[in-house]
Amino acid sequence: MTVRSMRAAARRGDGARAMAFPAEPIAVSAVVAPQRPVLPTAALAMAREIYAGRRRRERFLAADLFGEPTWDILLDLYIAAGEGRRVPTTSACIGANVPPTTALRWLRILEARALVEREDDGRDGRRTFVCLTARGMAAMTDLMLNWQTGMGSAVQTGRSAEASALAMLDFQDLAAD
Repeated sequence: MTVRSMRAAARRGDGARAMAFPAEPIAVSAVVAPQRPVLPTAALAMAREIYAGRRRRERFLAADLFGEPTWDILLDLYIAAGEGRRVPTTSACIGANVPPTTALRWLRILEARALVEREDDGRDGRRTFVCLTARGMAAMTDLMLNWQTGMGSAVQTGRSAEASALAMLDFQDLAAD
């Protein structure tokens, strides 16, 4: 039993003894990954593109210019939830693209703000998983949909401006003839 699982048991009101000797056998569903949340396709696609774009920009600009490990963690966890994957804490740290101690510090901050939560692996006491809370999931979904709408408007505005500029050039060419 880990310190984290003992603390969780204390918060729930059962003691370490109750955890060590459960009155009822542990149900298989307690060990199986939770059901995959249904995320809007547009929101999940937006998150995937943002995450991939953050990696692509390193081809053009030095990676040390950008440092947002919390954003990388939130994106990674959001995408994983949409794909039905569980994310071990160590994988979340690697996905943050910073040293493990930095990523763990940010995970604790996200946990304190109720955006992520950790859960013990029912089969391996040495491993924990991290996932978005309902609050974190709602915030990320709202943000992704908001950005999708905003970017769609920006693209449409850009296309309209481009079409206007081309029409103006065509008009100038006709006037010159």
